[in-house]
Amino acid sequence: MADPKGFLTTGREVAQTRPVGERVKDWNEVYVPGSLLPIISKQAGRCMDCGIPFCHNGCPLGNLIPEWNDYAYREDWTAASERLHATNNFPEFTGRLCPAPCESACVLGINQPAVTIKNVEVSIIDNAWDRNDVRPQPPERLSGKTVAVVGSGPAGLAAAQQLTRAGHTVAVYERADRIGGLLRYGIPEFKMEKRHINRRIEQMRAEGTKFRTGVEIGRDIDAMKLRRRYDAVVIAAGATVSRDLPVPGRELNGIHYAMEYLPLANKVQEGDFVAPPITAEGKHVVVIGGGDTGADCVGTAHRQGAASVTQLEIMPRPSEERPGNMPWPTFPMLYKVTSAHEEGGERVYSVSTTHFEGDEDGNVAALHLVEVEFVDGRLTQKAGTERRIPAQLVTLAMGFTGTDQSNGLVKQFDLGLDERGNIARDAEYQTNVPGVFVAGDAGRGQSLIVWAIAEGRSAARGVDRFLTGASELPAPVRPTDRSLMV
Repeated sequence: MADPKGFLTTGREVAQTRPVGERVKDWNEVYVPGSLLPIISKQAGRCMDCGIPFCHNGCPLGNLIPEWNDYAYREDWTAASERLHATNNFPEFTGRLCPAPCESACVLGINQPAVTIKNVEVSIIDNAWDRNDVRPQPPERLSGKTVAVVGSGPAGLAAAQQLTRAGHTVAVYERADRIGGLLRYGIPEFKMEKRHINRRIEQMRAEGTKFRTGVEIGRDIDAMKLRRRYDAVVIAAGATVSRDLPVPGRELNGIHYAMEYLPLANKVQEGDFVAPPITAEGKHVVVIGGGDTGADCVGTAHRQGAASVTQLEIMPRPSEERPGNMPWPTFPMLYKVTSAHEEGGERVYSVSTTHFEGDEDGNVAALHLVEVEFVDGRLTQKAGTERRIPAQLVTLAMGFTGTDQSNGLVKQFDLGLDERGNIARDAEYQTNVPGVFVAGDAGRGQSLIVWAIAEGRSAARGVDRFLTGASELPAPVRPTDRSLMV
């Protein structure tokens, strides 16, 4: 146990954010560099080293949280990094982006603020990079087997790294111009600077993983030709089809999916544009969707100089305390104030968009909405609550409906789908096509980064067993286990 009295003597402290007036003027990460270093050892000491660590169950990766908390408390950063990497290929991603279901499952959280697991995690990995403890791990011998991974998001990268380290020759195919998937173009720079992706890619290159960008399987390369070229294929193409809002006026200029808007802002940071083709500068911005993607649109609009930002959510405002129907250790739906929300804007709950209004040039000018409420379990409009708000830029951030089937990948492979429209797979993550596996959102549906990495690692074990008859890679998380899905 790190500190037997730590949870009694030390209060919860989290990373400090930079002043709003400073951070909205740049695209750097919002946290004060180095703010965790003076406090993180004591924060790790709050861990009680429970006999049954429910944080393990809260994390799809099965992270060995009490173990690396103990090492962090003792400031044995090399050992902490080793235990952290034992279950997670990319803790610098999860430590910045994961909503931390492990903290919701923390036993201390029953009657006190939970351990700052996420902050401890990111401190360990950042320290490991600074100490040069993160090095390439090339395989001792090659198997002679080849694997293609389709998609370079967290699931694809995790599968590729595990398979490369198992001795297989792996090539990752990405249809975008850079590696990273939604990590690269869906996550704003202020949430995770892309240097974190770049150095992991360099590590993977040094281990032997090959990368092919600008290649879309199903369009540029026939899927079955890819299958014949490689001994196995892992599909980790994500759930990239955005949910639409089919209301009158949807065709007006200035209404975009979040994944049309956010990547352009990231491309500015990559140096591809001086200014983004879609910008919030000087405009009244409305973000439809109250989740994390919506918050990313809010923070991006602030940095682009929006005149105003309004975020709409059809559901009621969540509680600030754990609801009775979401008891510990489940992951509760709580009212959350992100760094983007701290920067300004208005959040409106229990409203539904009825139609968009345009100007004489065909550009969106306003949005009409109405309040809604649950009546007999169904959302119903409240009479007399209609109103109009100005909107010169609207982003649709209402989630995703499934894997993109427009490019021919699913059809060319003749892949089976489940009842939710995801690519079906068995307990080994293999599809109905022998040698073709699926991991992450493409098989699970829209989910968390921790699930993507967990599934990538698990699918890699299935591939390894398929190729060699056995595998020493970690045992898989079963794709049928949806108990931790949020």
